[in-house]
Amino acid sequence: MAADLVTETARAVEKAFLIAVDLGLDGGWTAEESLAELGALVETAGAEVVGMASQKREGIHPNLYLGTGKSQELKTALAATGFDVLVADDELSPKQQRSLEKLLGVKVLDRSGVILDIFAQRAHTHEGRLQVELAQLEYQLPRLTRMWTHLSRTGGGIGTRRGPGETQLETDRRVIRQRIKKMKERVAEVRQRRETAAAARDRRMLPGVAVVGYTNAGKSTLLNALVGDVVVSAEDKLFATLDPTSRKVNLGEGQGVIVSDTVGFIHKLPHQLIDAFRATLEEVTRADVLIEVVDASDRHAAEHRRTVQVVLDELGAGDKPRLVAYNKIDLVEAAGERFVVPRPELHAVTVAATRGRGMARLRRELSDLLAELWVKVDLALPYTAGELLARVRERGAVEFEYRDRDVRVYGRLAPPLAGELESAARAWSRAIEGATTP
Repeated sequence: MAADLVTETARAVEKAFLIAVDLGLDGGWTAEESLAELGALVETAGAEVVGMASQKREGIHPNLYLGTGKSQELKTALAATGFDVLVADDELSPKQQRSLEKLLGVKVLDRSGVILDIFAQRAHTHEGRLQVELAQLEYQLPRLTRMWTHLSRTGGGIGTRRGPGETQLETDRRVIRQRIKKMKERVAEVRQRRETAAAARDRRMLPGVAVVGYTNAGKSTLLNALVGDVVVSAEDKLFATLDPTSRKVNLGEGQGVIVSDTVGFIHKLPHQLIDAFRATLEEVTRADVLIEVVDASDRHAAEHRRTVQVVLDELGAGDKPRLVAYNKIDLVEAAGERFVVPRPELHAVTVAATRGRGMARLRRELSDLLAELWVKVDLALPYTAGELLARVRERGAVEFEYRDRDVRVYGRLAPPLAGELESAARAWSRAIEGATTP
């Protein structure tokens, strides 16, 4: 019985063969390097990579993705490896998927489909599942005819987790479009709740910081190190974090900020995911400052940064003030290398988040960066304004001078809090004048 169970488990692991077209346009990435990342994605999704092939071409074949001759060679690879799923490194058109399936008789996926599979497996909150399902439905809609023709035979993705399309029998596009409409309405409700929460945070006047970066750069580990506790599950896996987490972080001298972890970005991120996760990613657009986490040990760090910039630009957050945290510096040193910040940046630190190394400097740099965005104040308040003074200490970069009858506050504050402080200072000034006027 146990042997049968082991055999059945082994049989359930799908064998994947990867293919890519090298157009020479993917700056910094070779087709082989992009395939290596695709292989990591496929393994994360639960399949075993048994081979890969790439082809240099001036353009992608409209029917077969690869050229006709190279596509025929896949039959030889199929006989040699017995793969049961073919995965392309670029998003395939429904026509290309159908042609390759007809040629090989196996399931055909693309990078977007694999990433969606991973998201379906990793999303645990109600909000995350809503957004993943919307992305899957929009991805599947143009492929509806293809998927339903062989659904009973193969299913739509990698592993046992199936997307929403595989859990229903409706084949009518109108039904799917109605489902997409409902999902968009529910995601809009999520966005509204987030906006309400953000408004409440703004009333508290706590600065917002969003942690962004390439997948597996160490964003969750860095947030845990900043908070001083495990608030986010941090794994050495692609897309280990999908559901956002926000926590208060103390920067020193009583100053606090709200730091939000975000989903990692990746090369060729499906546009459906960016659209569906826009409600979550609005944490990025609302943030006062971004912490961009970069894996300093990855030789593709520069390409990763370009990918992150592209996504941030698409979200309208590409020009936000930014602190760059070059993470995993301990791995660089363990390899006997010396890390040098690759280009002059006003706010950049090197850290080893797993060891908590560099966190004190990161806090100082973040505090300095926030202070640059704030306005200068030099005002006096009475001792009776204790609640306001406490909030000013917590949410600004200020110093106090305690005098005989009042407290001098000088430094920098966020504009709304500075305005509140100025109003209180004017009221105190009028009270003094009234008390001294005969």
